[in-house]
Amino acid sequence: MNNEKIKIVDMSNVNVLAKLANELWTNHNLDDLTKEYIELLSHNEAYIILKYINSSPIGFAHCQIRKEYVEGTETTPVGYLEGIYIKPNFRKCGYAKQLLKECEKWAILKGCKEFASDCQLDNIESFKFHLSSGFTEVNRIICFTKKLT
Repeated sequence: MNNEKIKIVDMSNVNVLAKLANELWTNHNLDDLTKEYIELLSHNEAYIILKYINSSPIGFAHCQIRKEYVEGTETTPVGYLEGIYIKPNFRKCGYAKQLLKECEKWAILKGCKEFASDCQLDNIESFKFHLSSGFTEVNRIICFTKKLT
């Protein structure tokens, strides 16, 4: 039988979070991710949790409160899923939905009536996860930039 736990991220386990986040966002630098999470935790702006099985970290969820307008919502503030990740060998076991539910509970405690998220247009796995978790697609966008000289 698996020994499962969910732990809130604090300074003692921020490195564990950063390593998992670096598996999700491979184009980011591990040191930069660690610094970013330390900054978030120092301002108490986020709710970030880790999922453990048999004392090994297998995933995380990161949510925050957004007070600015969030696409498709009608109220403010809105709970927002900033990132969620489960290691590939542990997917399709309900762990991501379990973490999402914990984030939603936290958002309700913070006074939110709505919860939102986003994913890349080409991330079909994330898109399917969101739909199966009760999210409704509200918009698709493509963003552009250009250098000014």
